[in-house]
Amino acid sequence: MGDAFGLMKDAPRQGGLGPAVTDDWVSTGEYEHPAAGWGAALTVGKVLLEQRQPIAGTKAMFTMNHPKSGFDCPGCAWPDDKGVALDICENGIKHVTWEMTHKRVGKEFFAEHAVTELSQWTDFALEDAGRLVGPMAYDAATDHYVPISWNDAFRLIARHLQDLDSPDQAAFYTSGRLSNEASFLYQLFARELGTNNLPDCSNMCHEGSGRGLTASLATGKGTADLEDWQNCDALFLLGVNAASNAPRMLTSLAEAVERGAQVVHVNPLREVAATRTIVPHEIVDMATFNDHPTSTLNLQVRPGGDLALIRGMAKVVFEAAESDPSVLDRAFIEGYTHDYEAYRALVEATPWEALVTQAGLTETEIRAAADIYLASERTVISWCLGVSQHEHGVDTVREIVNLLLLRGNVGRLGTGPSPVRGHSNVQGNRTCGINHKPTEEWLAKLDEVCGIRSPRDPGLDTVHTVAALHRGDLKVFVGMGGNFVRAAPDTKLTAEGMSRCDLTVHVSTKLNRSHLTHGRAALILPCLGRTERDEQESGPQSISTEDAMSSVMLSLGSRKPASPHLLSEPAIIARLARATMPDSKTPWEWYVGDYDRIRDTMAKVLPGFEGFNDLVRQHWGFRIPQPARERDFRTPSGKAEFSTAELPDVIPADSDVLVLQTMRSHDQWNTTIYSADDRYRGVRNIRELIFMNRKDMRDRGIAEGDLVDIVATSRDGSVRSVTAFRALEYDTPRGSAAGYFPEMNVLLGPDDYSRQSDQPLMKSLRVRVSKTA
Repeated sequence: MGDAFGLMKDAPRQGGLGPAVTDDWVSTGEYEHPAAGWGAALTVGKVLLEQRQPIAGTKAMFTMNHPKSGFDCPGCAWPDDKGVALDICENGIKHVTWEMTHKRVGKEFFAEHAVTELSQWTDFALEDAGRLVGPMAYDAATDHYVPISWNDAFRLIARHLQDLDSPDQAAFYTSGRLSNEASFLYQLFARELGTNNLPDCSNMCHEGSGRGLTASLATGKGTADLEDWQNCDALFLLGVNAASNAPRMLTSLAEAVERGAQVVHVNPLREVAATRTIVPHEIVDMATFNDHPTSTLNLQVRPGGDLALIRGMAKVVFEAAESDPSVLDRAFIEGYTHDYEAYRALVEATPWEALVTQAGLTETEIRAAADIYLASERTVISWCLGVSQHEHGVDTVREIVNLLLLRGNVGRLGTGPSPVRGHSNVQGNRTCGINHKPTEEWLAKLDEVCGIRSPRDPGLDTVHTVAALHRGDLKVFVGMGGNFVRAAPDTKLTAEGMSRCDLTVHVSTKLNRSHLTHGRAALILPCLGRTERDEQESGPQSISTEDAMSSVMLSLGSRKPASPHLLSEPAIIARLARATMPDSKTPWEWYVGDYDRIRDTMAKVLPGFEGFNDLVRQHWGFRIPQPARERDFRTPSGKAEFSTAELPDVIPADSDVLVLQTMRSHDQWNTTIYSADDRYRGVRNIRELIFMNRKDMRDRGIAEGDLVDIVATSRDGSVRSVTAFRALEYDTPRGSAAGYFPEMNVLLGPDDYSRQSDQPLMKSLRVRVSKTA
């Protein structure tokens, strides 16, 4: 397969993204301009021209994120702002135009390029080749993908699934891009087949958030919505880089500061989003270069030190309560919470020295954050992967809830926990049943409504799917969207495991690395994109998605499909299910004829979806009801639970070891690489790099731009490394470093996952860095 990981030092330059070691990389130092603004506007214009979509792309701007008549952005899951007519961002336009490209990947392309050759292309070049236009099957004799009919493709998958000794020898992966309707059908197919092996991208991102919130509040989602953000007095953001991961959030941050709210950013890296912005849809501001601050306080916590910060803030709250008991919401604590006294005793017993050391902040800085919290009548605390992708991510989420509970900041306007989900509809996937550990209540309802008998044994999540692939326990892997090999930890191990499958199937819009690290038999099945018209028996179809704050809305694609041979994701799932289970009583074909029929069944299964078709056709859709939002906490005690976790030690014992976190560049969305640039971090034409503290570089004899080797020792003692990465100075705490995902994924071993959440420790790699010999 050649080098399947896109790290070839002598690889040809493909589509403008160079090999690992280049001489034309640029580091311009700290980015000195506001986030978004003209930098974003100019980039959008460039992208529209590069993809030859200046008219269609511009038109898409006016239909994206418009309910009922438009389509939901296939990028991030940030909720639509009802007060903004042009609710778009730079990254959303990139994502859409990347999907709308004029380039095509069909039988001629695959006839010209063998898989071994394609394996040496960069990730950028693979996706930049264009849209997939027909189903393809791998031909081992020629090392090429060749055309296959849809019927033959479904028969091939069905034969492999039917020949399994157990349905648990198959895994059904899901990317966040899958619609609610497709997600429901996908999990129904897997469970009727007889397995709960439903790994998903959330296993790698916010699994810790869901588990922590469920334990504390009996809900796997945040209780705050955009209206709460717009009415809070204080907003804390932990481990979030809004400018790249949820750029439309910049509007909310700027508006919050403008109305007098305190906005506190907590992040090891000082990011542009935590400084100031010019929102592109504010025409006057753009014309006058009038920027707005997006923060009132910035705290550079050490990686994993967020729990210590939050507990330090709680310590200040308890100190203040000694002289002014009213700072605590006694009525709320006594009426709605459990185990308060145990938590208070734990906090008071934790010394300041430990809190300061583990947080990587001074006591003064922690007290400053606590003073903001004490002065606020209504507080929202938000977080992203900088919190969840640590060993103690669940404990940290629960500590955040602890702090909110002290002052009754749950279940009233302008308050609540608010995880920032990344991919569009990743939260909806879980709502609609993509869950390897479903509850008995959920399964019983599904069985009752759909007339099946679901398996009860837990299935495999992402981490354990990788391990099962490598052991050879999985014979069939089906991926609905995404780029599993690149997204999962331990890239090489994952690829080796995939090659041990009898069959790998990937439903995709574009070519990616996972298609090249295939099983003995392999299929690439092309599907419609979010922007494209979906015609079925009853006419054009809408799908629905759920945003990061539990609102569900319709999405209607109107663009002519890239190929007449594309199928929708619901159609692919239904035809696969019928081919595999020809005697199934589930009306698969009937469902796909009109997606309202799917939604009618979902309305009978999913709590809060009663009357789904009517609710989702309201102008702004509907918000899924949450008992916890109404202070109805359905935990075992019937109350919100304080947690009493020990303070974790996040500092490596060996002073030579750095804690490295992986992250996206600005010109990237998940594993999709738009270019080798990272505008907000002042970098051009390079991705194989490591950002380091200046003093840490000096201690190791490393100068700006030096080539370095990075070595990671996994929990199981195995060693992984990357070589000849560029070292660049960056404003990050001593003892910490950062690099890009997925290039750094190879450093994560199979045992490097949190025992609390089963998430890969992508923000907590222990590495040694030295100059390349």
